[in-house]
Amino acid sequence: MVAVHSGAPWSPTRNLASTSRSGRTPARAGWELCVCVAAGEAGGSFRYSYSPRRSYEGYCPSAYSARTAAEAARRARAKLRRYCAANGLNRLGTLTYRGDGCYDPKQLRQDVGEFFRRMRSGLGGKALPYAWTAEWHKSGHGQHVHFAVGQYVRRSTIEDAWRRGFVHIKLLGDLSVGSGSLEEARRAAGYLSKYVGKAFTENRIHGLHRYEVAQGFQPAIDYVQARTADEALEMACGFFNGRRPQHVWRSQQSDWPRPPSVWASWPG
Repeated sequence: MVAVHSGAPWSPTRNLASTSRSGRTPARAGWELCVCVAAGEAGGSFRYSYSPRRSYEGYCPSAYSARTAAEAARRARAKLRRYCAANGLNRLGTLTYRGDGCYDPKQLRQDVGEFFRRMRSGLGGKALPYAWTAEWHKSGHGQHVHFAVGQYVRRSTIEDAWRRGFVHIKLLGDLSVGSGSLEEARRAAGYLSKYVGKAFTENRIHGLHRYEVAQGFQPAIDYVQARTADEALEMACGFFNGRRPQHVWRSQQSDWPRPPSVWASWPG
């Protein structure tokens, strides 16, 4: 463990207002966790007092290493997991093209955008949260789409909205007795995250997002800062009315190449 700076007494902080990194006051070396109450989770790592200077050098394919891709995929999976859990996206669907399929990622994004606009219209026009990502067929049939929503949608409504091939959707209910919609949404996020991870290594196209979500449904994020991981977790419990987390993962439990980290989840 790296020692904190000497000087003014160190004190933990509980940042209840900030929802973005730019809005937080830089802290001394210590643990910082982001807390997403709507998703029922908190996670973060030890932050060192030294912050190296960074400069933007533009995109360079040769510089996009496997390690960079892995880190980008990890951040994307975390954001997607929180979004799905916070919005209760517990129904997982698939959209497949008929005929020769679709090999143009830009065309696919136009088609999927039209699909969600039509589906929203078929449900009465009210905005709804959703998430989706694309995957390349192993058989060479172009791309297909995996998506998640958080409400029941008639298959006929989905088919009318897609109009380009075949659809499939199911409620992820194959969980242990007592599991609620939050656990179901976490399971759906796990499936989507797997495809998002693959998207960072397969047929990477600069400028295109690996996944998309409906705007206006991003969950609020709060932060806590403390000297130790246990202190930070204790403070995070305050956001959940003092309840203890159901699951806690610590980086020392595995071969973790990044700074010491911890993640915890609370039941819905």
